[in-house]
Amino acid sequence: MMRTYLKVTFNSEGAPPSEVIARLQSLGFKPITGAYDMVYEWDDGAGVDEAIWFADKIHATLKGYNVLFQIETITE
Repeated sequence: MMRTYLKVTFNSEGAPPSEVIARLQSLGFKPITGAYDMVYEWDDGAGVDEAIWFADKIHATLKGYNVLFQIETITE
C-alpha cells in the first residue's frame, strides 16, 4: 500500500488551522498523530506519476493560505 504523509507548519498570519485541515480533508487526507499531521492512503496501482500529480494538487489547494508543508510518499 502506498501512503502520502503530510506535515503542515502554520503561520500566525495565515489561514486558521481548522480551515487548512478542512481543505486537506477535501482531498482525502485523514488527520493522524505522531511525526506527521495527516495521511492519504492510495488505491492499489498508484505510482510515482500519481504522487507527483498529487503534490501539485496539494500545492494548489494550499496556495494563498500562508502555510508550509512537507510530504513523504512511501510504499509500505
